[in-house]
Amino acid sequence: MATIETAEIAKKPDAARPAKTMGRFNRWDTPWLNSKLIMGISIIALILIVGIVGRLFWDTNLAYTAKSPLNLPPVGLVNSRGQVGTWAHPLGTENSGRDMLALLIVGAPNSFLVGVIAAGIGMGIGILLGFSAGFIGGRVDDVIKLSSDVMVTIPALMVLIVIQSLLRQVELTTMALLIALFAWPSPTRLIRAQVLSMRESGYVQMAKLSGASTFSIMFREIMPNLMPYLFASFIGNATGAILAAVGLESLGLGPQRVPTLGGTIYDAISAAALLRNMWWWWGLPTLLLAIMFIGLLLTNLGFDEIANPRLRQSSQ
Repeated sequence: MATIETAEIAKKPDAARPAKTMGRFNRWDTPWLNSKLIMGISIIALILIVGIVGRLFWDTNLAYTAKSPLNLPPVGLVNSRGQVGTWAHPLGTENSGRDMLALLIVGAPNSFLVGVIAAGIGMGIGILLGFSAGFIGGRVDDVIKLSSDVMVTIPALMVLIVIQSLLRQVELTTMALLIALFAWPSPTRLIRAQVLSMRESGYVQMAKLSGASTFSIMFREIMPNLMPYLFASFIGNATGAILAAVGLESLGLGPQRVPTLGGTIYDAISAAALLRNMWWWWGLPTLLLAIMFIGLLLTNLGFDEIANPRLRQSSQ
């Protein structure tokens, strides 16, 4: 009998060692290991690392006027005047004597910072209002819902253009705060809808019966289950804020003393860089912005798939 039982176990190794095998499998079986999410975060992290580490290996003072030769092309290329690019300025310079590599190293984190600040403030307001509207309900819900609906109908970019055109000096934080004024309605509506669907769930009812406070139920019971939605909303808000900032900067309404990607594009447009065949002046910041938006898009899609199992299954 012992021989027969041993033979049967040998034929069924999975049945004999289920715990160890399943433990090894489940260790990596998590929706957070999403390929889109990992790729998007890697792109954004690479841009930020270059912006931070690049300051240690490159003179960022070259990002300001009259610090370099004028109109040099990237290394190995020749411009219309016969000037040859050098390794001293590998990505070339523009007509104010600013080094393009230094502009990208300084400008990319500055443009990203505006989006993070605006999205962070917008998300903070959205979380507070969305949870209050969805969980408390009643007149609180009516007022918050009406306010967010009204703000959505306002053309934010036009209002920002008018406001910033009236300001003599615009700083990065000032522009971020102005953009944040229009960054809260979308997360408020999203969070309200999710809270409305979750407030009648079993674990919320049990928390109510146990005597937990409203604040505790909202932010200790419901909020952890909404983290993927909150992350996705934050990334979407950051993308919209960066796009709004670049649009304002491209119109000459951004910071004048701080290098940004949108400000570099505005300078290139003002100096007719396209007609002068100085493609590196406007092309490099545009390419970097495109890569940044791709990284944010992939990150947003990754969080959407984590929050929505149906999307995750369809992508597999």
